[in-house]
Amino acid sequence: MNTPAHVIFGLACFGKPDHRATLWAAALGGLAPDLSLYVMAGVALGVLEIPPSVVFGQLYFSDAWQTVFAIDNSFLLWGPLLALALWKGMSVLTAFAAAALLHVALDFPLHHDDGRPHFWPLSWWVFESPVSYWDTRHYAGIIGPLELVASSILAALAAWRIRTLGWVLLLAALVAAEAWIVRVWFQWLF
Repeated sequence: MNTPAHVIFGLACFGKPDHRATLWAAALGGLAPDLSLYVMAGVALGVLEIPPSVVFGQLYFSDAWQTVFAIDNSFLLWGPLLALALWKGMSVLTAFAAAALLHVALDFPLHHDDGRPHFWPLSWWVFESPVSYWDTRHYAGIIGPLELVASSILAALAAWRIRTLGWVLLLAALVAAEAWIVRVWFQWLF
């Protein structure tokens, strides 16, 4: 899934409207498994001026980058963190870890040839899903619009629950970002 959708899903599912810290934790948890990609790609593209074709065609698949992705996309790291947070009754950490685990769980079936080793450190195995959230050769023309619709519905529900202008505007911006991404990848929809 696209990162804005992950943040929306995390906020909608795990943010508590009456507990601002869980809102931030859920939003950051939805972002966390993708954060390394943004940092590494941002540095490579913006600072080192490496062409996008090299960043996403070579560096993305390099052992070094895949190792980082294995760590921040591992069920075996986020799951125990969530269990610990639940056991200790830590609502902020619970929201963060649950949103991150949801992110990883939603990514697992939606990556065709660019998936992560979700069971690191026990295994480097990568599930090659028959569907992709972005690759039209693997049903992204269906998945992408469904992701946008689901994100829009969840954002509306979260906005209705939270009812704070700043959060409503953030959710609207996330839906707009999601729509922009879908429009760029699937121009035939618009």
